[in-house]
Amino acid sequence: MPRRTLLKAAAAAGAAAQLSWSLGSATATAAQSADSAAEPVPLTWLESAGLGAAPGSTLGVPWPKGQYTDNQTFALATEDGRDVPVQTWPIGYWPDGSLKWTAHAVGPEVTAEKFALTAGTPAAPRNKVDVTRSGGTITVSTGVITVRLGTNGSALVKTVTRGSTEIAGNGRLVLLRQNEIEDGDQGNEKYERFESVIDEAAIEQDGPVRAVVRIDGKHRKGSRSWMPFSVRFYFYAGADSFRMVHTITYDGTQEPGKPSGDFIRGLGVRFTVPMRDAAYDRHIRIGGDGTGLLREAVKGITGLRRDPGAAVREAQFAGQKLPDPGTWDQRVTTRLKYIPEWGDYTLSQLSADGFGLRKRTKKGHGWIPAGGGRRASGFGYVGGPTGGFSFGLRDFWEKHPAQLDIRDAHTDSAEVTLWLWSPEARPMDLRFYHDGMDQDTHADQLEGLNITYEDYEPGFGTPYGIARTSELLFWANESTPAPDVLAQQVDAVRTPPQLAAPPRQLVEAKVFGGLFAEPDRSTAAKSKIEDHLDFLFTYYKDQVEMRRWYGFWDYGDIMHTYDPTRHQWCYDVGGYAWDNSELSPDLWLWYAYMRSGRADIYRFAEAMTRHTGEVDVYHLGEWAGLGTRHGVQHYADSAKQQRIANTTYRRMFYFLTADERVGDLMHANVDSDETFLALDPIRKIRTEPYTPDRHALSIGFGTDWSGLVSAWLTEWERRGPKWEKARDRVLSTMETIAAQPNGFVQGTGLYDLDTGRFAIAEKAEVGVSHLSAMFGLVELNAELIDMIDMPAFKAAWIDYCRYFNATKAEQAARYGSNFGSLLLFQGHSRQDAYAAAQTGDVTLATRAWKQFYSSTDAWDYKESTDWSTKRIEGPTGPVEGGEAAWVSTNSTALYGLAAIQNLALVGDRMP
Repeated sequence: MPRRTLLKAAAAAGAAAQLSWSLGSATATAAQSADSAAEPVPLTWLESAGLGAAPGSTLGVPWPKGQYTDNQTFALATEDGRDVPVQTWPIGYWPDGSLKWTAHAVGPEVTAEKFALTAGTPAAPRNKVDVTRSGGTITVSTGVITVRLGTNGSALVKTVTRGSTEIAGNGRLVLLRQNEIEDGDQGNEKYERFESVIDEAAIEQDGPVRAVVRIDGKHRKGSRSWMPFSVRFYFYAGADSFRMVHTITYDGTQEPGKPSGDFIRGLGVRFTVPMRDAAYDRHIRIGGDGTGLLREAVKGITGLRRDPGAAVREAQFAGQKLPDPGTWDQRVTTRLKYIPEWGDYTLSQLSADGFGLRKRTKKGHGWIPAGGGRRASGFGYVGGPTGGFSFGLRDFWEKHPAQLDIRDAHTDSAEVTLWLWSPEARPMDLRFYHDGMDQDTHADQLEGLNITYEDYEPGFGTPYGIARTSELLFWANESTPAPDVLAQQVDAVRTPPQLAAPPRQLVEAKVFGGLFAEPDRSTAAKSKIEDHLDFLFTYYKDQVEMRRWYGFWDYGDIMHTYDPTRHQWCYDVGGYAWDNSELSPDLWLWYAYMRSGRADIYRFAEAMTRHTGEVDVYHLGEWAGLGTRHGVQHYADSAKQQRIANTTYRRMFYFLTADERVGDLMHANVDSDETFLALDPIRKIRTEPYTPDRHALSIGFGTDWSGLVSAWLTEWERRGPKWEKARDRVLSTMETIAAQPNGFVQGTGLYDLDTGRFAIAEKAEVGVSHLSAMFGLVELNAELIDMIDMPAFKAAWIDYCRYFNATKAEQAARYGSNFGSLLLFQGHSRQDAYAAAQTGDVTLATRAWKQFYSSTDAWDYKESTDWSTKRIEGPTGPVEGGEAAWVSTNSTALYGLAAIQNLALVGDRMP
């Protein structure tokens, strides 16, 4: 949303906040004026020493309640005091209308490693981004390049020019569909090629430093349109490049057990590149391992039987324009026509462990191997001294099978295709992995659950509506870049430079509930916990590599449960396979990053957020807004629930980066309470009669409400299009949960979709599950209580925290009956810690550490555990590596969250 729209929405926030509740500090704190003194916020790059060849960087910075009003402007300067152009806009507000989060964009005028962000007037960029719309074209100029985007037709990018020179054009999406897939010999498949057709285009941001254009549409051939896409283009002032964020949503049909359907054979982004230079001045660059490059020319004059001269040879290898052939050794010049012109190049990465390069002269002639390697960077270039086009696909090998094609570089117009799914790989097979095994009734399905932990139901293991987002970069070069510049472009593709605020700013702003503090090794006990946290993260990072948790649909997720007998994760055992956010590993990783500022944790969490928000959640169809429980395939399990679609798992990445795609995902969940009409999440185990009713929907106060309220809270914070409705839903559900006879312990309530309120139960009941609070409820309630002054809600939550780990006798004395058999006491120790911090109850602080260290739950981690890995080698497993057979992802996520929060809340009460 453009800044002016956000500011207009924010202006209405004050009047809309006149509610019967006191919201946060609205009545107690006045927003700090623009000219008041505040400490500068230091900003640094996550891992790089600067922006490099990337077009720009955008970050989010949090602010304490009341520090700045919504019309505050900000200035950025280098460490030595030089002004840096910056564009700022609000992305989050406290309930009193003061700024909670601001986004800040910088372009290539940034040349330093460290910066200071302060209240003030921003410097203007030398080259302002200019955006205009006329007819069927949106034109964006960065001051260096001009890109004309389509608003209809097939071309998303009509032309890319630098000065008066066209560098690339006709940028469109391509999709290859295969109707049949054979398990034996292949050869009878028929292919169809679909191209993008634009439905709508919108300017979301128009400078001066950053501009964003969104284009939506579908892939079409003839009368059929399918595979919706949503593409954003990002431009920064003064940049010679632009970024593309590409999302597809699968809406085809693949029936289990049948060889016919909508099988994707190739999915790509394609451009044409004008070729103006002589064949010997046309340069090809394709990225290999690391920053390695294949550096060739369409007509190579090196390695020949006759030598044109060292200066000529070296110039061609360097990518420079060659001197007039009349100055070469004439034994080469007079025979130029006999030197082949290599017009076609392909690099295919069909697995995480190998890529192959090949080339040919032109279509209809044989391919020649041109080498290979392990993990390609996903980068390429084609062009010459009069201009050239660089292109790159992020996470190229991690999200295999991927491919880069250059075609017809020997003609007047080359064609470049970045394949997100390589047409040389097996077709994208999304069919459910088994035939149901006669699990036709709920009783049979529960029996299956009891053996493989898979919640199967016919028709539910469908990929219809899952999505995937990819990131691409493109450069319009005035000539073939020098090798060091090409290396910078490769780095920008592999790891986009990211500015970040320090952990101190995140801690002091008290965002995300104030549940984390910077690492503290001041005592031996604290140091040991920090060691354990480091061990667990490093172990999972290493397991991703050892177990090859890569692939287009898989990268970013981790596995759920380990099989120590096979020395293998249970990748093939029902609900023990892909984790799909079970028990909040996403939160563990983001809290671990925010307290430490570690780049490796950030990148791990970023990949997980991209995956879990897209692949594990439905974005189309009757289950849109619901996510899928853990399983062998990310969409396989029949449990489609709010707990996986939970906006809580996206919020941190969004507020730290202002990422628009994640913003889309969070906004889409605002009305997901409607999904309870379509699907009862506990339909298989419900014993009482129940039919979903618009005015009496059974919704749990734990895993269900936490998913709903996180979407509402975020929409309210962002002042999104439905923020007033979302705010009212937050407040009304908080009020009516607190009003239940047993508060949160009541467990569930009947929700009215029209009023957004829970009916107040007539009698007190106990409905507590060990899962209820473990999908973000602890963290969300800490935020809500900090933001909203509603004593009854706070009391209800503190009671729940106080009594979960209490004795059965204490539970029964308070609520009329005990909570039954419970688990995950270590994870729930953070509820004791929170209640202790809120009430000052030392007994609860002591109990928090007792449950953390000495939980009776066998799944919980113990200090007596051997916190190390054992070596796997030889015939024990398919690859060598480390094993910690005692590690499970449920326990890891809860240990990590409990450790981080207990240290922050009651670290001074450690035994």
